[in-house]
Amino acid sequence: MLPVLKYDGVVIANNIEFARTMAKQALGLMFRQSIPPDYSMIFILKKPSGVNVHMLFVFFPIDVIFLNNEKKVMGFSGLKPWVGYKAMEDIKYVLEMKAGTIEKFSLSIGGQMEFDENWK
Repeated sequence: MLPVLKYDGVVIANNIEFARTMAKQALGLMFRQSIPPDYSMIFILKKPSGVNVHMLFVFFPIDVIFLNNEKKVMGFSGLKPWVGYKAMEDIKYVLEMKAGTIEKFSLSIGGQMEFDENWK
């Protein structure tokens, strides 16, 4: 079974790509022309830390969601191409999704995300 991303028990993405390595995380969504509405790139950090997100060479707006070690939503933002953003400390996972996802699924601080990070 392919991995899915759920928010408070509701599937919000079923096209998941994991970014586990530094190289994959540095590349992120750069140079792509778009992403599907049911897509999420999930960055898995080695340990909770401060996070900086850049939009260099990302040619479309995205929603970014920051999760703690328990996969609870700690913050989120809609980002435009070529703009940077610094999140808060103690972030373990960063989700990059289609712009409008935050509003579409009424994401809120403290909401619970679910996904199987061990899926290959």
